Amino acid sequence: MVSPIRILTVDDHPLLREGIAGTLEDEPDLKLVAEAASGQEALARFREHRPDITLMDVRLPDMDGIDCMAELRRDFPDARIIILTTYRGDVQVRRALAGGAMGYLLKSMLRKDLVDTIRAVHEGQRCIPGEVARMLNEDNEGSLSPREIEVLRLVAEGRSNKRVGVELGVSEETVKMHMKSVLSKLHANDRTHAVTIALKRGYFSP
Repeated sequence: MVSPIRILTVDDHPLLREGIAGTLEDEPDLKLVAEAASGQEALARFREHRPDITLMDVRLPDMDGIDCMAELRRDFPDARIIILTTYRGDVQVRRALAGGAMGYLLKSMLRKDLVDTIRAVHEGQRCIPGEVARMLNEDNEGSLSPREIEVLRLVAEGRSNKRVGVELGVSEETVKMHMKSVLSKLHANDRTHAVTIALKRGYFSP
């Protein structure tokens, strides 16, 4: 008899974990072996159970889910991880795939696509839903540099150019230069528009 695919769910929302558990319960070839509500708990549960597939939420209370995945894969390079998120941003998707995610699912797709994605990833396939793949193709604008992201994050928190400069230890003119580059790369009309686009694309979270 073939052993069922063993699954670890990592999400800090009990209702979502319950929903996933209910979905897996009806599938004889899938078995939920453990759940975790935080990144540190996920690392401990993975080491304890060595699941075949890990379902990893991006936003965890103690760490970023993609960072948690990277830490897991340092110790267990063969870990097969499917990222779960409500965010469609292309930057986040690229981060996840670069970090070794085998699948990427929007939480709105779980009821329809979760089971098939788990089976496909277990067979070694990389699964990116068509909607997400199309978004990746559409959002090909120039990427922001780490310093530009840092500047824009402070702007999003309401800092003036002068205040951003003080916090980063650079001149106000340097901040203005970074913002000019940000507006150009994101095709944004102004600072508020740039922040909106950056949030949508997943450069940082609200």
